[in-house]
Parts: sequence; C-alpha cells; structure tokens
Amino acid sequence: MAIILITGASSGIGYQTAEFLAQNGRKVYGAARRMDKLEKLKSVGVEPIYLDITNEDSCSKLVDTIIDNEGQIDILINNAGYGSYGAIEDVPLEEAKRQFEVNLFGLAALTKLVLPHMRHQKAGRIINISSMGGRFTTYFGAWYHATKYALEAFSDALRMEVKPFGIDVSLIEPGGIKTDWGLIAADHLADSAKGGAYEEAALKTATGMRKQYSGNMMSDPKIISKTILKAVSSKRMRARYLIGFGAKPLVFLHTILPTRIFDWLIMRAS
Repeated sequence: MAIILITGASSGIGYQTAEFLAQNGRKVYGAARRMDKLEKLKSVGVEPIYLDITNEDSCSKLVDTIIDNEGQIDILINNAGYGSYGAIEDVPLEEAKRQFEVNLFGLAALTKLVLPHMRHQKAGRIINISSMGGRFTTYFGAWYHATKYALEAFSDALRMEVKPFGIDVSLIEPGGIKTDWGLIAADHLADSAKGGAYEEAALKTATGMRKQYSGNMMSDPKIISKTILKAVSSKRMRARYLIGFGAKPLVFLHTILPTRIFDWLIMRAS
C-alpha cells in the first residue's frame, strides 16, 4: 500500500483530502501543528503527526518517524500554506518573509528530506498545492502571489530534475474554493491597511472577498480532494490540474488580454 504524507491537514483542503484519501483505502499521515484538530481524523484511519513546516528539525523528525514506521514515503502532498493580503507598502517585510517561509521554503525543506527515500525506492510522487494565483495576480495580493509564482517555477524545475529517478511532480492549481482561506486573507488585508493610503480601496476589496467566500459561487473543497485522488491513482500524473471556480476562464483571459486590460478587470472584480 502506498504511504501518503499530506501537510496542512488540520483544516480546509488538507483536512478534507486526508479524510477522503483514507476513506478510499490509502494509508495517510496527516501533518500540522494543531494536533487537537488532527485527532478528529483518527476515526477515518488517518495517522496524525505533528509538523511545524517552518522548522527544519520538525520536518526531519516527521520524515524519520514515517520511515521508521513504514519504511517508505510514496506520495508527498505539500498542502500547507496561507494567504496574507495587503498593499506592498503596508505589509511588513517580516510578514512577507513568513509567507515565503510557509508557502515555499518550508515546502522545499520537507521535499529535500523526502527525496532521498524516493530516489532509493526509484519511485515517488510529489503533489504541490499551488493556485490559479500562481498564473496571475489579484488586487492587493502581491506577496501571496509571489509565493505561488515561485512555487510554480520550483515545481517545474523539480519535475525535470527528479524524472530520471522515477519521481513525478504535479501542481494542483485551485480556483475559488469555499474555505476560510478567503476570509482570513480579507482580514489580513483590512488590518494591514488601517490608517494608511490604501485603506479605502483595501476595505472595499476585503468586503468583496468576504462576500465571495461567504456566498455560493465558490467550488466545494471536495473537487480538490477528488482531483488529488485521481492524480495519485493515475498511471501518469498530469503536470498541472487547473480546477475550481474561475480557474480556467481567468487563466485564459490572462493569456489573451493585454496586461492593462486584465489589470482593469481584476481591480473591478475585486
């Protein structure tokens, strides 16, 4: 049986995916800092395991524990991440760096620890949860999008490097998914803009984000879980899975429209 490790499993897409994969007969280790939330996954067969993705010792201990228990890690699903919106002028560089630490460098550290085991097995799959926001940028989302653009490049390079060792790499690029992600990002945006030059525009955008993510337009997170199951079950994974509300049409429009027209569209849609 394939051994699956998924990060960010305590809520949202990660929680639902860990649960869904276990319900479909996979051996799943669900990793996160919030062990209290992970405990609920035990009832469906998920093995909860502690991980602070920004701490290399924590990453190393996690990998060692799974190898000691199972002897292998066949599939790594790098899902941990968050979105912190705000004008570039308003967001402290410490917060920008933290977003990179969680969304890219922590992911890279864990991947580097898993790769030697996959090379030894001469097989493995790495699935990185990116976003349609790795293909275009939304209003006030500079640092979040910078992490996702970077993850896209990182994944493309990694896929070429590890192919000779029988390891495959895929990107999941969700569109609008109905989780707390958008509400958290909106709160960060509103807080960062208080009393500043961008306050009026930022509050308007934050209000729009809350309305979108509280409404019924966004896709159910299950669409991501089903896509990940499809990827881990397929004979050969696709390099990219662009799915969910708005993903394909917005990426298409970004490709064909002049840049300033797309900017105009995004600013008024936000």
